[in-house]
Amino acid sequence: MKVDNNNFEPVFVHTVFFWLKNPDSAEDRETFVASLRKFLNASKYAHTNFIGTPPKATRDVVDGSFTFSLLVSFTSVENQNKYQAEDVHLTFIDEASHLWDKVVVYDSNEV
Repeated sequence: MKVDNNNFEPVFVHTVFFWLKNPDSAEDRETFVASLRKFLNASKYAHTNFIGTPPKATRDVVDGSFTFSLLVSFTSVENQNKYQAEDVHLTFIDEASHLWDKVVVYDSNEV
């Protein structure tokens, strides 16, 4: 893997939640994750990343309705902006956007 996820960079954090159209389709899930990993491994700007799925939560405050989550950290706001326009990011969107129904993004700066 290209990134060292033990060195989380808290300057700028990009959190994305994806709801797939067919969340029970193993083929769609595998295609989505493969495209996402290909993109993240080729990104020049993503410092660390984490791809997740919702756990079986037992608390009312936990929203487990999404199919996949993505957490990406950046060393600067400028690098996050470059990441958004990066060819590999645009290729990921082109390859995988037909698989999702909904995407929600939360961006955060360090306090």
